[in-house]
Amino acid sequence: MQMGFGLPISGSWATPPSIVEIAQRAEKLGYTSLWTFQRLLFPATDPIPMPYRSVHDPLVLTAYAAAVTETARLGVAIVNVPYYSPILLAKMLTSLDVVSGGRLDAGLGLGWNPDEFAAVGASMERRGARGEEFIRCLRAIWADEPVEFHGEFYDVPPSYVDPKPVQRPHPPLLLGGSAEPALRRVARLADGWISASRFAAADVPKAVRTIRTAAEEAGRDPAELRIVIRGAVKVRANDEDPPLTGTIDKIRRDIAAYADAGATEFFVDLNFDDQIGNPDADADDSMRRAHDALEAFAPGA
Repeated sequence: MQMGFGLPISGSWATPPSIVEIAQRAEKLGYTSLWTFQRLLFPATDPIPMPYRSVHDPLVLTAYAAAVTETARLGVAIVNVPYYSPILLAKMLTSLDVVSGGRLDAGLGLGWNPDEFAAVGASMERRGARGEEFIRCLRAIWADEPVEFHGEFYDVPPSYVDPKPVQRPHPPLLLGGSAEPALRRVARLADGWISASRFAAADVPKAVRTIRTAAEEAGRDPAELRIVIRGAVKVRANDEDPPLTGTIDKIRRDIAAYADAGATEFFVDLNFDDQIGNPDADADDSMRRAHDALEAFAPGA
């Protein structure tokens, strides 16, 4: 199982120097990937968890990380497609793939926060159908020359859309979601699956079976699909009940359980620890703890 690390994107530790420091140290330690996530706003009337209070744009931070790294893959997990048009997101992801030298992994989701949908003027209805057409449109933009796409929700007139991504025909597309329709969508349309931040290891085998069975039904090779786990790690002085929370040794055992359950990739994400990914957290202490975690969970540690 490959190991990645979440870049500082949420809270007080998400500063330009810290992003560079974490990205370069993770790459030197052998982590194979670096990850970001998206959150547009923090509802004032119905607050969500504090790590969502202050979050940078994932595409901008991914481009920034691309400039200061050389080998690590750069994963966006995830951007919500209802907040974009296919042509705009295709252009942005293409540029990211180009500036990173072909290292982009594009994680896509359907969104879940009603306040964000309201703020961007998007509808939450028929998200699944819209998402599937969005992906078909993306692929047409990247593959067809010229492209012409006419769907129920999206249209692209006969056009040349250049430049093209470094990775051909396009960067790997990874989809989020945990319900059965979402997992079957992964099998039909994507290159892999990204779990939610609180997905238990015990639930991974069932999700993997659903994805692989649906892939076979779609005539695809199940072995080619990636199973990526976002690990919302919280290092504490004592062992605690939630997965990936407690001492280093306990978290190592939890990570091993994900590997045994069928994950092909796992990335340590400290942003979801409300003692780190929080605008009120002590940034210096967060960086100290981040370096401890980098060393403790590094490949081969």
